[in-house]
Amino acid sequence: MTTPEKIYLKDYTSPPFFIDQTDLTFDIKDDQTLVSSKLKIRKNMDAAGDSTPLVFNKGDFKIVSVVADGMILMAEEFEADDEFFKLAKTPDKFELEITNILKPQENTTLEGLYKSGNILCTQCEAQGFRKITPFPDRPDVMAVYSCTIIADKTKYPVLLSNGNLVKSGELDSNRHFVTWEDPFKKPGYLFALIAGDLAHIKDEFKTCSGKIVALKIYSEKENIDKCSHAMESLKQAMEWDEKRFGLEYDLNLYQIVAINDFNAGAMENKGLNIFNSKYVLADHQTATDEDFMNIQRVIGHEYFHNWTGNRVTLKNWFQLSLKEGLTVFRDQEFSSDLNSRSVQRILNVRYLRSLQFPEDAGPMTHPVRPEAYIKMDNFYTMTVYEKGAELVRMIHQLLGEKIFQKGMKLYFEKFDGMAVTIEDFVLTMQEASGLDLEQFKLWYSQSGTPGVKMARSFNH
Repeated sequence: MTTPEKIYLKDYTSPPFFIDQTDLTFDIKDDQTLVSSKLKIRKNMDAAGDSTPLVFNKGDFKIVSVVADGMILMAEEFEADDEFFKLAKTPDKFELEITNILKPQENTTLEGLYKSGNILCTQCEAQGFRKITPFPDRPDVMAVYSCTIIADKTKYPVLLSNGNLVKSGELDSNRHFVTWEDPFKKPGYLFALIAGDLAHIKDEFKTCSGKIVALKIYSEKENIDKCSHAMESLKQAMEWDEKRFGLEYDLNLYQIVAINDFNAGAMENKGLNIFNSKYVLADHQTATDEDFMNIQRVIGHEYFHNWTGNRVTLKNWFQLSLKEGLTVFRDQEFSSDLNSRSVQRILNVRYLRSLQFPEDAGPMTHPVRPEAYIKMDNFYTMTVYEKGAELVRMIHQLLGEKIFQKGMKLYFEKFDGMAVTIEDFVLTMQEASGLDLEQFKLWYSQSGTPGVKMARSFNH
């Protein structure tokens, strides 16, 4: 048995290759799915030399063909195993097309493309995109994506991916296709695909600039009558983010899919959020106030990721709290503004004390930004999310609402479309406020719960 490799923050290096454009095609059949990825690649001249090989992450699937700049490569001209795809030598800029076979019905890892009941869906965070196609599966490689899906019209009448729908049509043998384009750069972990027989409800939202955004929530047909509260929560989140943070939605369409057996809880894929049904469905006859508030919060949380996580993403996975802690703070403020701020704060602190405090006091204690990990999935913790949110709240408390919002505006102006770090966020708040926050950064690197001693005296 091999010893798991520990990955350290101090060892981070920039990617040797960038992907500017990723065009995907999924040809879905009963027994397999043929995936074709066309990549526009350029060498990162600051990190790669003439002899630097191209090494992509890869899952356990068969490669059918590899074409580089229009030339079909023979099997001996590339290397591929269950973990990596490698080209020994490449030009500085070139196009690469890889075709491979997936069997989603046999994928039990619940990462990449897999079958959930009769629905094909994806889960790519943190490192699932490599199980779809060979790719530099890291958050600091950001590309513009298109996705074409071809499938049987009866079995898979609904075909969804990120971005805006740009083309659709009928094919022979009762098959059809759709093409989606996302004009905003994103890392592979935000890619999403859904294929199935789903019902949907629809609405629209008029943004602060007057743009009309189409809203759709999909679910299994037996659940569609329970989606209305989620739709109302989505519109509330969009309006709140404009008013409180000045952030307008950027695509023409926003879609949510609720699946009974989705394993990841909820995932903020750009323009196509995928949820486990329990975070979307509410029966007005039986749901409690707490059920309605939780749906409102989770719908808001995933929507707020559109800017804090998607438009501005992570340089590496050690920065996970940069998107999750910041977005938890935003969803807490959303719930506070729409409901009782005092009650919401009590609920948040009770949650923190009951789940995060024990984590900080036990063998699993770790800082909000860890220095090392063996498996990234182990760091989706209360510390990264809830304690991370409290650190953002502390900055908000130190700066005040007006200066904090000045800092957030500056953060998006400086880093939109980029992969950044916690230091970038804190230093932006320092720049906006004029406060010295160098000492504050220690909160991100120290684990444990601070102890406070208090003595008091009084006169009768």
